[in-house]
Amino acid sequence: MNFGYFHYPLPANEPVLQYGPGSQEKIVLKKTLAELKKKAIDIPMYIGGKAVKTGNKVAIHPPHETSHTLGYFHKGDEKHVKQAIDSALKAKEAWANMPWEERAHIFLKAADLIATKYRSFMNGTTMLGQSKNAYQAEIDSACELIDFLRFNVHFLTEIYKQQPISSPGIHNRTEWRPLEGFVLAVTPFNFTAIGGNLPTSAAMCGNVVVWKPAETQVYSAQMFMRILKEAGLPDGVINLIYVDGPVLGKVCFTHPDFAGVHFTGSTGVFNQMWKTIGENIPKYKTYPRIVGETGGKDFVMVHRSADVEATVTALARGAFEFQGQKCSAASRAYLPSNIAEEIKTKLVAAVKSMKMGTVEDFSNFINAVIDERSFKKISGYIETAKKDKKASILVGGNYNKSEGYFIEPTVIEAKDAKYVTMCEEIFGPVLTIYVYDADKFEETLELVNTTSPYALTGSIIAQDRDAVVLATNHLRNAAGNFYINDKPTGAVVGQQPFGGARASGTNDKAGSMINLYRWLSARTVKETFNPPTDYRYTFLNEA
Repeated sequence: MNFGYFHYPLPANEPVLQYGPGSQEKIVLKKTLAELKKKAIDIPMYIGGKAVKTGNKVAIHPPHETSHTLGYFHKGDEKHVKQAIDSALKAKEAWANMPWEERAHIFLKAADLIATKYRSFMNGTTMLGQSKNAYQAEIDSACELIDFLRFNVHFLTEIYKQQPISSPGIHNRTEWRPLEGFVLAVTPFNFTAIGGNLPTSAAMCGNVVVWKPAETQVYSAQMFMRILKEAGLPDGVINLIYVDGPVLGKVCFTHPDFAGVHFTGSTGVFNQMWKTIGENIPKYKTYPRIVGETGGKDFVMVHRSADVEATVTALARGAFEFQGQKCSAASRAYLPSNIAEEIKTKLVAAVKSMKMGTVEDFSNFINAVIDERSFKKISGYIETAKKDKKASILVGGNYNKSEGYFIEPTVIEAKDAKYVTMCEEIFGPVLTIYVYDADKFEETLELVNTTSPYALTGSIIAQDRDAVVLATNHLRNAAGNFYINDKPTGAVVGQQPFGGARASGTNDKAGSMINLYRWLSARTVKETFNPPTDYRYTFLNEA
C-alpha cells in the first residue's frame, strides 16, 4: 500500500578522502589492514540468505605478498548454482511487490554503512585482495560504490515518475516492472564498485539476482555482501556464489527463467555468452537482456599544441594507476614529432620515480598485478618487445614474482603503428607509444580510429581548439568515454556514465538511467472511465 509519493533528490558524489600524513582516515585504515591480516577468514557462499560451506576451500593470497593467507572461500558446483536460482525465484514475488521506498532504503543504508562503519574494511579488503593502493581503493570500493547505490536510487525514482499523457475520459499509466525471471551478474576482479553495482542495480529495480564474482575479488565481494545483509536485504534477493564459469553458464543459460545477464569481463567470454544465449532462445520465457562491458585498447592522442606536463601526467596516471588493470587504462599513445622527445624524457623520469611494493606502505604508487596468469601474459609481451627490432623499451621492463606478482611500469616505443602492443589488450602496466609526423594529425586520427576493434575510452590532449573539435568528431565512434586534456580513466558516477561500443560492450552506461532501463520491463495500463455502449461510430450516419 502506498501512502505517498517519495522523492530521492540528486545526491552529491561521495567526497574522496586523501589519506595524508597523520590523517585520521590513514590511521584507521592502517589499523584495519593489520586487523584483517591477523586472522585467515572462512568465506561461505550466500544462498537464500544462508551461509553455505562446501569444504572445497580455495586459499586467498595478497597478489603482492603471496606467502600470506587472507582466508579461504568455499567453492561451489552445479547444484549450488541451481540452489541459488531456486532461492532467487522463491524471493522474487515478495521482493518485486515491496514498496519502492522500502527497497530504496536498503541500498541507501548500505551506502551509509560503507561511508562510515565499514569504509576502512571495504578499502582494506580491496587493498589486500586486489593489490590496490589506498587512494585507488578509496575511489573504487568506497566512493564509487557509494555513488552507485545513492545515484541509482535517484535515477530509478526519476524513471518511475515518467508517465504517459491521458485524454479526457481515460487515464494512462506505465508500470516499470522487474524482468520475468532471474538476472545473472558476473563481475570482474579490478573494481570492487563494479562487483557491487552489477547485482544491486538489477536488484534495485525489483529483480532477483545470482551473483558470481571473479575468484580474485571474493575477499572484498563477501565484505559487501555482509553489508547488504546488515542493511536489511531480504534472503534470496542476491545470491553470492563461487563457481567455475562453464558450470555457471551450463545451468543459467539453459534455465527457462533466465531473464538477463549483467557482465563485466573479457570480450571473448562475453561473445561466448551471447552465442550460447542465442542458441538457447527457444528455452526462455522471454528474450533475455544482455548487458556487457568488456575490453579496451584505450588511446591518448596528443596534438602538436599539447601542454607537455599535462601530457606526461595523463600518461603516467592513465597507464599505471592500479598497474594498468583498468578497462579504461591508457594503453597506446600517439606523440607528435615536435614535442615527442620532451614528452618521452619527462615520462621516463616520472616512471623512474614511482615506488613499487606492498599496499601497506602508502608511499608505493605501484603494487602487484592480480595473479600468476596475468603476470605471465604481461611479462610475455615485455619479453617479445625486448627482442623485437620494431620496438624498444624506454623504461621499466623488469618483473619478479618471488614475493608477489610485481611488474615494473613499462613504456615501449613502437616503430610500427600497428605493432602488437599498439593493437592487443594487455591489461597491465605497459604503455606503448608511437611518434607520428606532427604535420599528419588528421591522418593519424584515422590510424587511431582503425587500429583496435575496441571503443571504450580515449583522450585528446591539445591547446588548439580546432584540433580538439577535429579529434572529437573524427573519433566519435572510437570511444564511449572521451576525454579532452585528461587521462582516459576515472569516470565518476553521475558525471561521466561509463561504457563503450564496438568490441568493448553494449554501451549501457553504468552510473546513469540508461543502465537501469535494461533491468525494467514497462507495462502500459489504460483505464476508461465511461466506456462506449454502442459499436456504431458517428461517421456511419449518412443523414
